[in-house]
Amino acid sequence: MLKPEHLRTLREVVQLGSFAAAANRLGYTSSAVSQQMAALERKMGVKLFDRSAHSVLPTSAAEVLARHAETVLMDIERMVATVQAVHRNSGGQIHLGIFPSFADVLAGVLRRMEPQDRAGIKVSVAESSQLIPRLGAGGEMDAAIVYQVGNSGLSWPSALGRHWIAEDRYKIVHPRDWLDLAPYRVEQLVDLPWIMHHPGSSDASFFDSVFARWNLRPRVACYSDDFKITLTMVEAGIGAALVTDLALRGHGRDVVVADVPWLNTSRSIFSLVRPERETASLHSLLDALAV
Repeated sequence: MLKPEHLRTLREVVQLGSFAAAANRLGYTSSAVSQQMAALERKMGVKLFDRSAHSVLPTSAAEVLARHAETVLMDIERMVATVQAVHRNSGGQIHLGIFPSFADVLAGVLRRMEPQDRAGIKVSVAESSQLIPRLGAGGEMDAAIVYQVGNSGLSWPSALGRHWIAEDRYKIVHPRDWLDLAPYRVEQLVDLPWIMHHPGSSDASFFDSVFARWNLRPRVACYSDDFKITLTMVEAGIGAALVTDLALRGHGRDVVVADVPWLNTSRSIFSLVRPERETASLHSLLDALAV
């Protein structure tokens, strides 16, 4: 994984034109800057500087990376500021519900907090349909991050505030040892074994409609409502599956992930908030999660 400090150093070197000037700006030694840039080159696998006895000149790859680094560093700074705002505005415990695939996003925000700051946040992890009743009258939760697939039967009290977060696209995932399926035409997928959600669930009903739209009648090899288990089954060669980008974050598994244009299917992620519980600290936390 790229280190933000290396990207920050690269930005200064490209802007100032030398390791020495960047070192002076950042409070490093020239040797430390040189070591950081060498480490970044190894990580990227590309040459970032043309070095001579008297100068270092950034390559075109370094200039492109520096432009992207500027955006990444700004996002990090905004994220840190938002998390710090959660700390400044905390005025009591926050009880937040999330669906399982969102756990990595929440964990990323919580890791940046001090232990005493995390102590004010209580988390419940469950499916969206199980979280919503706990937001109603007499419920113990302040807010929940939920998802809806298509026009599924998910419903919630009209009194709750709804704030859109993102669209989470579905991808086709299949075992790596299968034959090359590119370009993934519909007719190639007809007779393949699939891993599907259990019948009767809102997700299963939506997927049935997606497959029916393309006249696909998949041969079901396994039922699973848990994406991590689904990915394990795909890796074992059991079948293909539809898995979202969020569930694939850092999956690192020996599977093939295909973004198929004709599929064009996603689930909507949004927060539901009890208006009487919407404090500044809760609002800041939800902003951090959206980032």
